Amino acid sequence: MTEDARILAVDWGATSVKSALVDADGRALSPLKRRRTPHPCPPDTFFDVVRARVEATGARRVGVGFPGEMREGLVVGTGNLAREGGPGTPLIPELVERWRGRDLSCELSELTGADVRVINDAALAALGCGGGYGVELIVTLGTGCGLALMDGGELQPTPDVGTHPSHDGRSFDVALGERARSRDESRWREDVRRALIQWRVAFGVERVYLAGGNGPRLQDRDETWPPGIVIVGNQAALRGAARLFGARTPSTGVG
Repeated sequence: MTEDARILAVDWGATSVKSALVDADGRALSPLKRRRTPHPCPPDTFFDVVRARVEATGARRVGVGFPGEMREGLVVGTGNLAREGGPGTPLIPELVERWRGRDLSCELSELTGADVRVINDAALAALGCGGGYGVELIVTLGTGCGLALMDGGELQPTPDVGTHPSHDGRSFDVALGERARSRDESRWREDVRRALIQWRVAFGVERVYLAGGNGPRLQDRDETWPPGIVIVGNQAALRGAARLFGARTPSTGVG
């Protein structure tokens, strides 16, 4: 395989950044690298981390999952990157504004000389597990939660539900996030089930994929999930980076 055929996949999460080289089918060509997500994280720090991985691997094509909201390729929401110490800590208003409107694909391509494509992290995971079964919903469960919607295998505009209130008034990021799971896993599982029922009706989906670091945890017990719910591994975003270079993606990618 030529070096040009390799793709660097970078999955930027709220607490860790994962990266690996993959082939055109999303198969790993290198061990998975991890590092802690820096907090607070201004754009320059984000660029430096990605550039370092590009330089270390020599990749000419790079797919990046961004843990915030994007519209028309521009950042409109920073997720947890603009928080003082990561999830659950105060936002830094000045840093929110520094992120707003940035064209990450363009800036990173110019900085690295590689073909860099950046979409929302849940959308990247969706590309890695969506199978083209009509309308599909991909739910990423980790530090918080993210959503992506696919119709016929193509990404569709999806609202950023993480900050929306759940049934008990907590945001979905809080109710379905890692802190809630670590405090009371039984309640967390029930809240996940309740949210899935709500979203299946709201989006009219035929299949739901549960991804992210906590997705596989839902297989740990002898538990029956409703038909049409598929639990996938936590490396869907890395596989999605390969498809990012072989499938048409929409101008809107959120989560």
